[in-house]
Amino acid sequence: MTASPTWGAQPLGDGLWRFAIWAPAARRVALLLDGREIAMEAAPGGSWQCRVPARAGMSYLFRIDGRDLPDPAARAQLGGVEGPSVTVDPGGFDWGAGWPGRPLEEAVILELHVGTFTPEGTFAAAAGRLPDLAALGITAVELMPVSQFAGRRGWGYDGVLIRAPHPAYGTPDEMRAFVAEAQRQGIMVLLDLVMNHFGPFGNFLPGYAPQFFTDRPTPWGDGIDFNRPEVQAFFREAALGWLREYRLDGFRFDAVHEIRDGQDQRFMRELAAAIHALDLGHPVHLICEDERNLPHLREAGFDAEWNDDWHNAMHVALTGETQGYYSRFARDPFGDLARALARGQVDEGQPHPEEARGAEAAHLPWTAFVNANQTHDQIGNRALGERLITLIGDAPARVLHAALLCMPFLPMLFMGEEEGSEAPFLFFCDPPDEAGRAAVRKGRGAELTRIGYDLAGMPDPTGVEAMEVSRPDPPRDPERAGAWRDLTRELLDLRARRIVPLLKSGKTGIGEVTRHGARAFAVRWPFETGEIRMLLSLGAPATGAAALAEPDFRLGDPMRDAFGLEVEITG
Repeated sequence: MTASPTWGAQPLGDGLWRFAIWAPAARRVALLLDGREIAMEAAPGGSWQCRVPARAGMSYLFRIDGRDLPDPAARAQLGGVEGPSVTVDPGGFDWGAGWPGRPLEEAVILELHVGTFTPEGTFAAAAGRLPDLAALGITAVELMPVSQFAGRRGWGYDGVLIRAPHPAYGTPDEMRAFVAEAQRQGIMVLLDLVMNHFGPFGNFLPGYAPQFFTDRPTPWGDGIDFNRPEVQAFFREAALGWLREYRLDGFRFDAVHEIRDGQDQRFMRELAAAIHALDLGHPVHLICEDERNLPHLREAGFDAEWNDDWHNAMHVALTGETQGYYSRFARDPFGDLARALARGQVDEGQPHPEEARGAEAAHLPWTAFVNANQTHDQIGNRALGERLITLIGDAPARVLHAALLCMPFLPMLFMGEEEGSEAPFLFFCDPPDEAGRAAVRKGRGAELTRIGYDLAGMPDPTGVEAMEVSRPDPPRDPERAGAWRDLTRELLDLRARRIVPLLKSGKTGIGEVTRHGARAFAVRWPFETGEIRMLLSLGAPATGAAALAEPDFRLGDPMRDAFGLEVEITG
C-alpha cells in the first residue's frame, strides 16, 4: 500500500475502484459501500485506502471510529453534505466535438451565480441563456463557487465538499453539459474555487484530521495547514480533477492571501506549474484574488488578478462613499483613478497614510488586471445589496460600462450588468438550524454595522426572500434592458474587432493620462500595432481637452457633458 496520500473514490478500470481518505486521528476506518462494510488499510502518515469492485452510482460513506461520514473529496452526494456520497465516473460523459479554447486576450467575463442567474437556478437553465450571451459578445463566464455547501441556498463560498457540484444546481453531468454548451457557443468557463477555508456547517474534517487545520483562523473560518503534503494533495487533486473531469478553461482562486504555507505561496506556484503541465488540448487560464496587490503570482504562472483598485477608486469617486475598505481611496479618488488608468493598480508599494501596500505591477500585460465596475462582493456586502447603477443613475452607469469595455484591461461584468439590471444581489445562506441562523444574523449585522451601513430594511440573510430578490432575470423593464443589451453588443463588437488585435500585438508602455479639470481624463494606451485613445468625463466636462480626431465610439460629449466618453482606436 502506497504511503502517498490520495483522496476520494477513483475508478481504476476493469470495474476496480480505489477509495482513500486521510484520517490521522482515527483508530479504525472502514468503507461502507452500498451498505456493505469493507475494512480499509492504514498507510504511514494517516492515510487509509482500499481497492474494491464498484461501479458508478453507488452510495458510500467512511465509517471512522464508528461514525459514518461523507467523503470530503466526493464527486457527488445523494443529498445534503452529511452524506452519503456517490461514486461518479467522469469518463462516461460524451463531450462530442473537441474544444480548442480561447486566448486570454479575447476574454470578456460574466460573473454569475448559478442559483440566481435564472428563475430555475440550475445548470440546465443557465445553459439555455448561453446563446444570448454569445450573441452579445460575452466570451467567458466565471461561475461563483459550486462546491457543495450546507442547505439549499448560498453564495458558495462556504463549501465543504470541494469536488461535488451543489445538487440544487444539478448533477455532475448536468454541469458538464453546461460547460459543453458554453464551449459550443465559443464561451470559456472559469470556476471560482475556494481553497482558503471551509464553511461553518457540515465540515467533518476536524473530527478525524485535526492536523488539516492551524490555530490561526482566516476571516471566514479555521486556517488550513498548507505546510502538510496531505493537505496540499487534497487541494491539488481537487483543482486538477475539476479541470480534467469538467473540461474547464480555468479558475478564479478566492482570496489566495489566506492560503498560507509560510513559503511565499510555494503551494500556489507549484499548483500553477502542475496545471500548465496538463495536456488538455486547450489553454487554461488562472486568475487569483489577492488583496496584497503583489505581482509575484502573475510572474510565476498566473495570468491575471482581480483588480479591486479600479473598482474602489471609481466607487469612491462617483458615490462619495468612504466606509470600510473604501476609506483608503477617500483622499484623492480621481487621482487614484488616473493612476489606475495609467498603470493598472493604484497601490504599488508607495507611501500611504494608512499603510504601504502592494508592489509595482505596471510591467505586466494589461490582461493581468481583471477590472470590474461591480462584483458579487461589492454589491452583496451591502445591507440592501444595491448595484452601482442604483447608486449613481443610468447615464453615469452607461458611460462607466462603455469605459470598462473599451479599456485594455480584462473586463468583467456581474450577471445582469450586460442589460443594466437594477436588481439587488444580497448575501444569503441556509443554515441547518435556528442556532445557526441566529449566529449568521448576528454576525452579518455586526459586520455591516461596523463599516457604517444602516440595517433598516435589510432582508433576513437566512431567509428565502434574500435569494429570490437577487435574481436579475427576467428584467423588470424589458425595453430598457434591450437598449442596454444593444449598447453592450456594440461595445463588445468593437472590442473584438479593434481592441483584441492590439492586446495580442503587445503592450509597449504604460498609459499616458492627462487630467482635464477635476473629473475628466484623456488617456492613451500604446501597443505594438497601434493605440487606444479615450476621452472620459466622470462628473464634469473635460475642460480644455481636444476632441479625438475620428472616434470609433462616442457616448455623450465628454467636453460638454458631465458624463461622456469618446474612444479612438488605431491599428
